[in-house]
Parts: sequence; structure tokens; C-alpha cells
Amino acid sequence: MPTDQAQSKGMAGLYDKRADFCVDARPTYPTEWYSMLAALTPHHSLAWDVSTGNGQVAIGVAKHYELVVGTDVNEARLKLAMPHPCIRYLHTSTSVPDDELVDLIGGENSVDLVTVATAIYSLELPKFYTIVKRLLKKPGGVIAVWGYFDIVVSPIFDPLIKRFRDSNIPYLDLKTPYGNNVSKPLPFPFESWFRM
Repeated sequence: MPTDQAQSKGMAGLYDKRADFCVDARPTYPTEWYSMLAALTPHHSLAWDVSTGNGQVAIGVAKHYELVVGTDVNEARLKLAMPHPCIRYLHTSTSVPDDELVDLIGGENSVDLVTVATAIYSLELPKFYTIVKRLLKKPGGVIAVWGYFDIVVSPIFDPLIKRFRDSNIPYLDLKTPYGNNVSKPLPFPFESWFRM
């Protein structure tokens, strides 16, 4: 069985050849989503967008925070990141030591908001959670994690969604511990405000 670190390295290269496709295919999120996240934090100095990819979440968060640090293990995706004066994009390979990563992002007890959009399954969770605990401001720091899940609409529509999802399986790294399996509980060592 592969280690979490080997799985993370595999995810880093998963989108290299089609980074441009990932930019075009990703959904966008409503501006109200970012306003709601910003309302959860008492301060708006620094946000960290994990697995930022093309920076679409970082762009939304930047409307509410003085600085957003967007990190990704995939250099090809970062090259397609949307520039913004309040965003600093960083390539962070899986070999970056924890202390160095904490310093690169802003230092201990410095981050108001951590966002992870659709990428929690690709992270080495114990290491990631340890870093988040060091970075988040205490009190008041917030980590927001969200992702995709299957929708149920109707007996006619549901099989089409299943067929679409199943056709994407060859492009997923199913060796990751959680994949896109929303029925498997995700460890989350933080106070949970809202869960679906």
C-alpha cells in the first residue's frame, strides 16, 4: 500500500499534461460563498488557499483578505494561475519541511482562513492538519474544506450522472485514502461548523 507521501507525489503529476483542461473544467463558486467565509473570521489579513491550481478560489478570497497565499504541488497548474495584486502563488513540493512551509506561508498563528476546495483527498492529512494547527490564528482562525458529491435529482437524470462520474474514474487517483468517496468519513480534527 502506498504511503500518504507517495500518494501526494502521484497527485502532483496527475494533472501535468492537462493542466489547461483543469482550468477550463473546474466549476466556479458564487461570490456569496466567499463573503460567508470571510464573515466567519474576525480578521482579514492572511488567507492560505491550499492546492490553489489556477487560483480561482484564491481570486474569490482575495476580495476579502489583504494577502492570499496560494500553494500547489503542481507547477504546471500554477503557471496558469490568474495574477492578482493580493495573491502570492508558491510551488510547494511534498519534500518542503514543515517549518519551512509554515514560514513561507506567514509563520505560526498568522492565518485567518485556510481554504481547500475539492483537494482534501490529495493531501497527506496528518501532516496537513499539523501545519494548519500551527498556522491558524488562535482564536478565530477558520479552515474551510469543500468538495464534490453525487447529486440525486430523478430516476431519469441520476443514471446519467452515474455514467458521467464512472467515465471519469480512469482520470482519478483512486489510491488516495479518501478519493471522492463522500460516504467515507474524513478525519477532521477541528470544530465543525457545517457538514453536509
